[in-house]
Amino acid sequence: MKKGIIVQKFGGSSVANPEKLKNVAKRVAATRDEGYDVVVVVSAMGDTTDDILELAARITSNPHSREMDMLLSTGEQVSVALLAMALHEIGKEAISFTGWQVGIVSDSSHTRAKILDISTGRVKAELRRGRIVIVAGFQGVTLNQEITTLGRGGSDLTAVALAKVLGAKVCEIFTDVEGVYTADPRVVPDAKKLDNISYDEMLELASLGAQVMQARSMEVASKYNVPLHVRSSFSQAPGTMITKEVKAMEDVLVRGITANKNEAKVTVCDVPDKPGEAGKLFEELAKANINVDMIIQNVSRARATDISFTVPAGDLSKTEKVIEKAASLIGANGVKFDKNIAKLSVVGIGMRSHSGVAAKMFRTLASKRINIEMISTSEIKISCVIDRKDADEAVKSLHKAFELGRKPGK
Repeated sequence: MKKGIIVQKFGGSSVANPEKLKNVAKRVAATRDEGYDVVVVVSAMGDTTDDILELAARITSNPHSREMDMLLSTGEQVSVALLAMALHEIGKEAISFTGWQVGIVSDSSHTRAKILDISTGRVKAELRRGRIVIVAGFQGVTLNQEITTLGRGGSDLTAVALAKVLGAKVCEIFTDVEGVYTADPRVVPDAKKLDNISYDEMLELASLGAQVMQARSMEVASKYNVPLHVRSSFSQAPGTMITKEVKAMEDVLVRGITANKNEAKVTVCDVPDKPGEAGKLFEELAKANINVDMIIQNVSRARATDISFTVPAGDLSKTEKVIEKAASLIGANGVKFDKNIAKLSVVGIGMRSHSGVAAKMFRTLASKRINIEMISTSEIKISCVIDRKDADEAVKSLHKAFELGRKPGK
């Protein structure tokens, strides 16, 4: 008797070459042999997406977003076909599909589309035939049959969405690390793997620069209560379970620290201090589909004020064009751009019921003579903008200050 459906997602590092693809095939086959129906989502192999982006850059510095989606979606198609072949080679029935073949319908926001609907008919039909179903991550199709992609890390979103609509028992996210850590172990050697973490905490960490899960995938998982297990492709060890928070989690003050170096700061100088002017700036950014993160407005002086905000570094070129035009229209006195920043954050649901986190954070940074340029907070996180060159030292210092490292002998 079948035990139910498991969705497994393998990232680019897990399928980077034929040997790793064969390893993935064995892991998938083992899950199938345990009596589960298996749906596999894979990313493009290794650095394929980066290589494709570099190819496009050699043609044009301003590629059309539709054609970028046509180009970017090819990487995952290679992976799914090769994984199906690897499974056939070890005697397992498998079939590969692109996003549009399994009915992943998205909106028309090229390069960062949102999933609108998924048709489960074709996947379920193949599962009933006893096949392992392999789906290309990161891609969808509009109602007008235009190929779209779901933004960087979009394979996570594909996997979580499929797990939701298929009623999967769990969505396993396989990567090159053994789970979610208190900080990037490449920066903090004694970073500790977490056995569990809440959706809210993981969403904050993902949106703040942790590279384990795509932030949008966490929003879907949280909304529909999809259980996630982040684990290593190269180890049988248990990873990190991401679920609804439990009472014990509130006892932990800070769960993780992250630094996002892929941000840029924009300052619009001398914005006229009257109702509606700031709104006009951000309306133009919204029309251009540019996501604004932290915003700070200085105290008004001489009926004018400076407004600073952060955007993803990859959107800076587009932001420059939009904001300079918008600033001119409202009579602002120029725009400044700073690419040498990082957004440093501490996250933990225990912050809801404990005080003193901000004080310790700022005191620690001050002791290292690290200047803070901007600050933002939510119920479970504190973020600040600092100079990019200080990011790694800041993470190490805060990790030590909040005593998040592995205990000796662990």
